[in-house]
Parts: sequence; C-alpha cells; structure tokens
Amino acid sequence: VASRAGRVGVPAAARRAASLPAGTLREVARGRGLVVVDRADPGYPRRLAELPDGPDVLFLRGSLPSDVPAVAIVGTRRCTGYGTGLARRFAAAIAQAGWCVVSGLARGIDGAAHEGSLEGAALGTASGPGIAVLGSGADVCYPPEHRRLADRLVGGGGAIVSEYPPGARPLGWRFPPRNRIIAGLAEAVVVVESAERGGALVTAAAGAELGRSVFAVPGDVDRSASRGCNLLIRDGAAPVLDPDDLLEALSLVGPPVRERSDPLETAILGAVRTPMALDVLVDRVGGDPAVVMATVTRLEIEGVVRRDGSGAVVGR
Repeated sequence: VASRAGRVGVPAAARRAASLPAGTLREVARGRGLVVVDRADPGYPRRLAELPDGPDVLFLRGSLPSDVPAVAIVGTRRCTGYGTGLARRFAAAIAQAGWCVVSGLARGIDGAAHEGSLEGAALGTASGPGIAVLGSGADVCYPPEHRRLADRLVGGGGAIVSEYPPGARPLGWRFPPRNRIIAGLAEAVVVVESAERGGALVTAAAGAELGRSVFAVPGDVDRSASRGCNLLIRDGAAPVLDPDDLLEALSLVGPPVRERSDPLETAILGAVRTPMALDVLVDRVGGDPAVVMATVTRLEIEGVVRRDGSGAVVGR
C-alpha cells in the first residue's frame, strides 16, 4: 500500500507488481506452480498473523507445516567449516526432534541448516524438513546453485515462501524485510556465525523485538565470523554450545519437543529411569541390537537421555 502511494521509495518494477489486481496475481502464481495464501486463509501461519507488519499475502511452493513449532537457524554467507558443520548438526537434531527449521536458503550457514533439516526430517517425525524464506519470488531460486536444495525441501514436504510476487528478482532491498518473516515464523532464532553486521543480526533483532528467544554460538574473540555472535551474547542472547544444549534450551521456550509414538523409544525411556548399561538395555527392551543402539543415539541427540561416567544410559 505504501509503495503504491509513493510513500516508500522502491524500484518502479516493484511498484508495478504491487499494483496488479489480486486475481491477476493469483492466476500468475498458479501458472508458475505457486500457491497464494492471504491473511483470511486458514492456512496462513498463526505466528505471522501476530506480526503488526506481517505480509498480507504469501506465495509458496510446497506445504507449510501445520501447528509445528519452528526454529530459525541463520548466519553469515562467509562462514567457516566449523560453522557450517554446527549449523547442519543443529538443524538435523531439531528436525529429527519434530520441530521445523526456518532459514533463508542463502549460501553458507542457511544452506547448511537446510541440508541438516533434510537429514533430520528423514529420521524423525516432523511433517516436513522446514521452510526457506526468499528475498525473491518463490519461483526464482537464489542463489541459483541452491535450486536442487530447494527442490529437495519441497519434495520432502517443506516449503519455499516469499511475500514477493512471482518473478520478483533477488534485489538487495528485498532481503532485510524477509528477515522479519524468518523470525516471525519461529519460536526461537539461533545465530551460528555472524560478522558484526549482516542479515543474521537483522533476523536476531527482529526476533528479539517479537519476543522470540535468541540464541548464539560463541566463538573466538578475534575471528570476524564470530564477532556478531559474541556481541549478541554480550547483549543478552543465550549461548548454545551443541545440539544437546540447544534442544534442552528449546524445551524451556516452546512446547514439548515431540510426543513419543515409537514403542521402542517409549520402552527405552521407561527402562532408563535409573542408569542402565547398554547391553542390559538391549536385553531389557528386546529387538535388533543395532536398532536399539541407533534409537539410543537419536534420543541422546534430542537431549532426553545421556551417558553417565560409566557409559550407562540414563534419562535426563
């Protein structure tokens, strides 16, 4: 509305796109394989509806998870190998635990988070691997080399989302506003690596303004890729050190990580109310020892069981 009225300085092409009739936009979107969801639609994300400046319309490929808690994982494009590995592990643990991972499909930390979410969703009970929010039209993949990653997200039950109309190019001015959508969709924001300035810090600030919990991974004080995270922690963000640490923290700020529907998981959790050696646990719950050990490992990643000093398994 503001752009159509000329109160906001945006490119002429954006103003023309905003001026298209709603019916025309829907026809164009359908022709490009997109779904249009507006605030009156029951499929419009509940948490975005709470935003005073939430988008009136979303264009999407795929399916938005229904009533699944979400975590935004964001960070710099100029990341380290340590950062990408940690982002991938965080996302895999979150998705495997049944939460939705939200990020921006960018190079670096975002891409690693989406890769991890696909791995975790394949092992867990989530309705999909997560959501990628673009600074372009939902039919315009940016960066281009992440096209296959985007297709895998959609194919796995996730979604590609944008507030921009079909065909919108990835212009620089479009990215800061999309960060409020990333933060708005989530229960919490996790910044893995960030320089002193950047989009990840914009997302964290948006999350803090919305009352979302903000977490950051501490790093070397003289490493530029960690400068932003260290400043966030100095200013009140909660530090997180590994996936177990994050899952434990998320259990305090959101709904339970997930309901237990797997009989083997239920049997294991019932057996380890007191410490139990792994071989004894395998005998107690029965079944294939390899499957039991893999399930114990998954529960460790989720942070609901741990190993004590002797290596015995015990519930947290």
